[in-house]
Amino acid sequence: MQPRINFAKASPDAYKATAALDRYVVKESGLEPAIIHLIKLRASIINGCAYCVDMHVKESRHDGLSEQWINLMSVWRESTVYSPKERALLGWVDAVTLIAQTQAPDEAYDELRKHFSEDESVKITTAIGAINVWNRLAVAFRAPHPVDAPKAAA
Repeated sequence: MQPRINFAKASPDAYKATAALDRYVVKESGLEPAIIHLIKLRASIINGCAYCVDMHVKESRHDGLSEQWINLMSVWRESTVYSPKERALLGWVDAVTLIAQTQAPDEAYDELRKHFSEDESVKITTAIGAINVWNRLAVAFRAPHPVDAPKAAA
């Protein structure tokens, strides 16, 4: 896969605006880090964004989330590792990320609202929107993910 353009260099103002929204989500929204990791990783998986999946797996691992929690994200419906609150959030991430197909159904919203306030629901949906913007930029312009150096054999 060949990169098409470096979108940050091609349009610094658009990049800064996207980064400002992301900064709000991560640093100012008050959402717990695990919630943010779940949103970013799940949406990136759905969108097939290798750059973002790589980044958010590493960030989740760095922040102490378990390998099992990270690894089963793509098959969350079949896994028991996620709490009811996390499952409601994953359902909402799926519904909003795939909104053209799902139309954000009442069932997904009702499950979300069992665990999150109206304020949190808006912040969560903003976070979903923000990662979807990053995913679309990275996928559309073929942003390459870094390739880690192989570890030496023990």
